[in-house]
Parts: sequence; C-alpha cells; structure tokens
Amino acid sequence: MISSGLFILPGLAFSKAGPAVLYSYILAGILVLPSMLAKAELATAMPRAGGVYFFIERSMGAPVGTVGGFTSWFSLSFKSAFALVGMGMFARLIYPGVTVLQVKLVAVGCCLIFMIVNILGAKHTGRFQLMLVLSLIGILVLYVARGAAFVNPMRYVPFAPYGWRTVFATAGLVFVSFGGLTKVCCVSEEVRSPGKNIPGGMFLALASVMVLYGAVVFVTIGLLDSEQLSSSVTPISLGASTFMGRAGSVVLAIAALMAFVTTANAGILTASRDVMAMSRDHILPAALRRVNRSFKTPHVAIVVTTSFMIIVILFLSFENLVKTASTLKILLFLLVNISLVVMRESRIQSYRPEFRAPLYPWIYSVAILVYGLLIFQMGRVPLIACAAFIAGSGAWYFVYGRTRIRRQAALMHVIERATSKELTGGTLPEELRDIIFERDSIVEDRFDRMMKTAPILDIEGPERFEDFTRLVSETLSADLSVDAQVIRDKLLKREAESSTVIGEAIAIPHIILEGEHRFSILPVRSRGGVFFSEAHPRVHIVFVLAGTRDERNFHLRALSAIAQIVQRPRFFDRWMRAKSVEELRHVILLGERKRHT
Repeated sequence: MISSGLFILPGLAFSKAGPAVLYSYILAGILVLPSMLAKAELATAMPRAGGVYFFIERSMGAPVGTVGGFTSWFSLSFKSAFALVGMGMFARLIYPGVTVLQVKLVAVGCCLIFMIVNILGAKHTGRFQLMLVLSLIGILVLYVARGAAFVNPMRYVPFAPYGWRTVFATAGLVFVSFGGLTKVCCVSEEVRSPGKNIPGGMFLALASVMVLYGAVVFVTIGLLDSEQLSSSVTPISLGASTFMGRAGSVVLAIAALMAFVTTANAGILTASRDVMAMSRDHILPAALRRVNRSFKTPHVAIVVTTSFMIIVILFLSFENLVKTASTLKILLFLLVNISLVVMRESRIQSYRPEFRAPLYPWIYSVAILVYGLLIFQMGRVPLIACAAFIAGSGAWYFVYGRTRIRRQAALMHVIERATSKELTGGTLPEELRDIIFERDSIVEDRFDRMMKTAPILDIEGPERFEDFTRLVSETLSADLSVDAQVIRDKLLKREAESSTVIGEAIAIPHIILEGEHRFSILPVRSRGGVFFSEAHPRVHIVFVLAGTRDERNFHLRALSAIAQIVQRPRFFDRWMRAKSVEELRHVILLGERKRHT
C-alpha cells in the first residue's frame, strides 16, 4: 500500500484541494472500507488465485468477469509501473545526473529482478517484502516524530481554498494509494488459514496505513509553502530537507525507493495470479496457467505480466498513468461490492464465508453509488479510457472466451428467485462445496462418499406415516435390491417399538436387513411435515438408515454423523430454504462434524 500514493501524489493532490487534501486521503480510506469488508468475505468463501476476478466471474458471469479480470490485472500492472517510474524521480535526489532514459532502464531492470523473485515463490517474496516494509515504516515514523516540531500552523490556512467539492474529487485521485489493501485476495489460494489471516491482515493494514498517511501528509503540509508543495513530485523528501537538510532528503528518498520496490514486487505477485485464474477459466490461453514444477508458481503468467509492465513504463506518461490506475481501481471496487450483493442474494447453500461483512446491505449499496460518482469526477480522459477498456474486454470475451465457457453465475440464482423459474444448474454450488473442502482441509470419509450419490426425497406433504413408509421403501428397494414390502414392514415395526423422532421436527428411522454388504442412507425433506405420531405431527427432516448386520459399525458412525449435522444452529433454516435436491445434498456434505478417515 505504501508507495507513490504517499511519496509522489501529495503535491499533485495539494494543488487541487489545498490543505484539505488531508481529508481527501482520509475520505479515500473510508471509501475503501466497504470494498475491504466485501473482499474479506468473498476471499474467505472462495480462496482462489485471481481473487477479485474469481469473485466477479462467479457472481456475475463470464462477460463481466472478463472485464473484472482485465481491470484487476491492468490496474495492478499500472500501479506497479507507476511505482517503478517513481523510483526514477527519487533516484535523481540521490544522483542528480540520472537521465530519463536511465531512469526507465533502471525501472525495467527492477522489473526483471522482481520477476525472478516471484518465480522463486510467494514465500521468498513475503520475506523480501517484510524486511523492506519494516525499514520503510521506521523511516516514516522518524519523519513524523522529528518533523512535527517544525510544523507551521499558518500553512493550513485557508484550509479548503478550492471548495469542499474538490476534496471529494481529489479523494478519487488519491484512491490508488489504498489500492494495495485488498490485493492479498489475489493470492488467497496460497495463504494459510485464509479465514483468519486475510481479514486480519487487511484490517491491520488499513488501520496502520490510515494513521501513517494522515500523519505524514499533515506534517508535510505544515513544513512546506503552498507553492513548493504544489509543484513538487517528491514532497516528502522536500519536507525532510527543511529540518534535516540534504541527509533528510536522501533518507526519505531511500524510503521511497523501498516503498516502490515493495509495491512493484507485490504487483507482479498478485497481477500474475489474475492472469493464471483467467487462463484456468479459459478466458485466456492455456499456456498462462502453467505452474513451474520446481517452484510451484505460474511462471508464464509472471513473465507476461512483467512484459506488460515494461511496455507501460517505456511508453505511458506519468499523469495518465495515475488517473487511469485510479479509475480502474474504483471500477474494480464497484464490481466487488456488486459481487457481494449477488452472492448473498443468491442464497447458494455452499456459499459459506468464514468472515461475514457487517452492516449488509446498506454500506455496500451506498458504496456502489459513491464509486459511480467518483468515476464521473475523474475527468473526460479517464472516462474515455475506462469505456474503451470495458469495450475491449467485452470484445475479447465474445471473440475468444464465449465458446469456451459453460458456467452459470450466482446472478442466475438471483434471477431464478425473482422469477420463480428453473434456470440454474449445479456447477457453481458444487464448485463452492469443493472449495470449502479444500479450504478447511476436509478429507472425505465413507459418509461423504455415500452422500454424494445417495437418493434424496423432497416431498411437499403433509404425509401420513403409512404413506411415507411406502414412498421410502420403494426408493430404498431400488438402491438396496431388497423387496419394498420387507423394508416397509421393518420401518413400521421399528416405529411401533419406539419413536425414532430425536428432536423437534427431526427423525432418524433405522432398520437391520438380512444379507451382507448392504447399506443405504435416504435423506428426506417434507415441507408440510410427516405425521409420525400424535406427539410428533410435523417432522420435516428424516434420515432413513437401512443396512445389514455386518455394517453395524458404519451404521453407528452414520448415526453419529447425522446427529452432529442436524444439531448445528442453522441446519434447520438451511434445510428448509434449500431450492433443490442438490442443495439439500450440499447442506449435508457441508455440515460440521467429526470425520472418520
């Protein structure tokens, strides 16, 4: 996060908003909060490479996902290239004789170095980042602590010389300063314990960087005259020179170089995962999803991302780079908030985030409107670039990706709910279920394998118990190759001996059959209820177990598994809300229980 948005942008932003630019930074941090919460929820539900692209594609479909994927990839690459160009500006403070060409060649060289570091693996990248970021924060804290004593209060007057509307517009300009906050989602597939570490890391990052940005910008405004600050592309170093002389300017230039190195390095790490994820989904060519056998990293995607950044460094101007990066970032955050709304409203049973975004849907609906306004405040050139970018992404999808993709998005589930028409297949719920198994390191046991193929009855009811047993015995007869009347007689006899209702609206009838190596589980949902007895007139959840004596041990394990699943607090609501037999299956498979592997 700490990059050119802090070391270069304050001067440009000050020229537009005056001392009130401090509020622009704070406002940008507040505006990014809904997106951070939305991404935290989506990342803990779907920890997959590509992060934002994956969320957008699975929620709104491949056409919008293509736009989101390219937006994420390009915005990250632009931000990283922006950082590397910034390195040249600060290199001149240390070596004034550096030419523009030399600056670009140094940036290109750094790109190639970071490419190699990223190919070696995310673990090495993380260690490299940690060392640089700790040094960077230490220097900035020193700058604030020493510089506060030299602040001139008169430099904050007038506080908003260009009006408060410019403060809002400038917040859009400095929005890119917070762009790195949620990029960890792009590598969530490679993060241990994503449900804990991703939200925790983002919360800590936002809190610490908000304080650091506010303090550094406040001190810098108080150290420099308005003319100096407005025209400077190295405002923090210039501020340090006012009380520490040439040494202070050099130290802060070194800090800036550290910041740019970390941003560019992380940009290659995360942007390459967008490319890999899009390739996995057949939106980009298959070669881009290749993973290096030795280092387990997407080396082709990393090389392509680095090459694109080098082109940006060599041919794009600084101001257009900043505005384009900020506009794309705002567009991406807008799409992420829409994704959260779609995933929540789809009510897919296998959408199970470990972190749930608070205050839904209010702050996310407001964020969508505010992001839309911010985009229109960015000016004509970024708007044209944004429109051209969306058109180009859409054209790529229709020319290349449309014939290769057969997935249904969560949006179809929302439309299905609104129209009461059967529109969706089972691909997305099953994919989310498999993600949860991988995320939670769940190893399938025999109960899981059996439930994946078990017959499931979904009846309207109300049903008399005698009619219910007839329907159940016919279903089990086909599954077990046992006469239906034999099964029905045993069910009636078992219920006459003692009730199999184990709780409110839940029953587990279980019978022993003759023979060997036969066992079946039949889950049943009765919306109107099954009339088991006068004491239990409305049983909505039934698990019928039937097996031979040699399956006694598994019989007991299956009973235990079902008991654990149905006792979970939200089980009844999920069971009754499920839209289909397959969703009922997902409710069972994703139920929390102890597995016997």
